[in-house]
Amino acid sequence: MKAERTSRRLNRLITIVVVFLATIAVVVAIRRSLILSGAIKPYVNPKFGEFDHSFRLYTLLTFFHIIPGALFIILAPLQFIPKIRSKYLWFHRLSGRILVVLGLIIGITAFIMTFMMAIGGANEMAATATFAVIFLFSLIKGFYHIRRREVALHREWMIRMFAIAFAIATVRPIIGMFFALSTLSPHEFFGIAFWLGFTLHLITAEAWINYTRSRNKQVA
Repeated sequence: MKAERTSRRLNRLITIVVVFLATIAVVVAIRRSLILSGAIKPYVNPKFGEFDHSFRLYTLLTFFHIIPGALFIILAPLQFIPKIRSKYLWFHRLSGRILVVLGLIIGITAFIMTFMMAIGGANEMAATATFAVIFLFSLIKGFYHIRRREVALHREWMIRMFAIAFAIATVRPIIGMFFALSTLSPHEFFGIAFWLGFTLHLITAEAWINYTRSRNKQVA
């Protein structure tokens, strides 16, 4: 009984965090789309200048990344809702196939963007390239396992992939903290922020996977 209450509380906490991060990611995508389309003016930091400049240099590539990214962030959490999987299996499978396509676009464009518009230099490039590869690998592994009907392994690799995807939203407040509390320049701390955000999410994903493994063993 106690274990069930703990599980419910964790699920509620994860739901709140996911909704919060999804909101950040979608708002950032909308803002960047409006800037790239000329609907609003880009923000210019009084000390460090404009951060959207590199994105405006590669407008088409950026749109190919952020629009599928926003759709991915909206659809992804629905894959983990038990009622949808049980009552609307057709939707779960269809949205899963859409997410695979979106994930491939996101991962490939992220890898390309890594070497074209990194504010944080080599450190940021190393972080984003590393986790873009892990993201794509997790996506391919998840798809491979579900094709073999290995549902448990499919779920674990999907958790890793989704965790990395949502990490970009966590990077935003980390960057904000560096601006507020650090004397480092964006070139110096952007890479650190990306490493912190992505690593934190991957560790959290592994912790949740191990927790659910042990819980499933107890139930069995």
